[in-house]
Amino acid sequence: MSSKQQYHTTGPFRANQLRDGDPYELDNGHPVECLPGSGRHAQASLNGGFALESDPAVESAGFDAGFTPDEENLRAPDIAVGNVPDAPGWISGAPPLAVEYADVGQDEQNLQKKIRTLLGAGTRYVWVVRLTGPRRVEVYEPHASPSPAYPGQQLKAPGILANPVPVEALYDPDAAHETALRNLLQRRGYADLDAVREEGWEKGREEGREEGWEKGREKGREEGREEGWEKGREEGWQKGREEGELGLVLRQLGRAIGPIPESDSQRIHRLGRDELAALAEALLDFRTAGDLTAWLERHA
Repeated sequence: MSSKQQYHTTGPFRANQLRDGDPYELDNGHPVECLPGSGRHAQASLNGGFALESDPAVESAGFDAGFTPDEENLRAPDIAVGNVPDAPGWISGAPPLAVEYADVGQDEQNLQKKIRTLLGAGTRYVWVVRLTGPRRVEVYEPHASPSPAYPGQQLKAPGILANPVPVEALYDPDAAHETALRNLLQRRGYADLDAVREEGWEKGREEGREEGWEKGREKGREEGREEGWEKGREEGWQKGREEGELGLVLRQLGRAIGPIPESDSQRIHRLGRDELAALAEALLDFRTAGDLTAWLERHA
């Protein structure tokens, strides 16, 4: 019996009589032959599946999954979004979103029956991607007339998909990749690729600041050490010169007047550099310790 015939009675076949891999669907108990698709059909469905399955709200999706809303019907959308368990056997009910690809040789009558069966079983949206003629997607919903969407427009499935889907993403690889990239980034907590770049820039700036601060601190420490060493050398040399001059004066005093009284020695150690130089010039006039004491009383 041709799949194009209208069935007025329930056919003899049931879903449990078909096995995984059989090239048939069931419509009201009648077998519907499902032949392999063209390369264009295969590539388009793969692109569309990638764009849809990656959506952050999608928990399950699959190709050619068999759904049985009842024992007389078994329908396998090209892409099913939602209600695709990781388990053997036919799936009860219907997917929330189903996508069909219509190419050359499409059995239009069977396609419309399939759409009606899915919508009647609980599918909320059926998107039919037309690969012949002007590229477009026909949107079917329960109790509504189908509406077309064209390249440049967005498809929405509230409650099923988090993001709108560009019409082109259901068949064009570039559009599908771009849509999937956005979806996958959102699954990782990024709004889009710009958000990833911004985080990278911010992280780079932060690492740059830390590296700059560390290098600055190290350079500051190095310059500080050099400055400290230089200042220490200068102060050391200065103190050494002063102590050397003091020692020279004390030795000359010792030769001129003999032992220096302790009180005078303390005064001499408190003399400034100029006063110490004046004392050295006055040494020739000293004959006794009293001369030194008298000079210190006048000058110290």
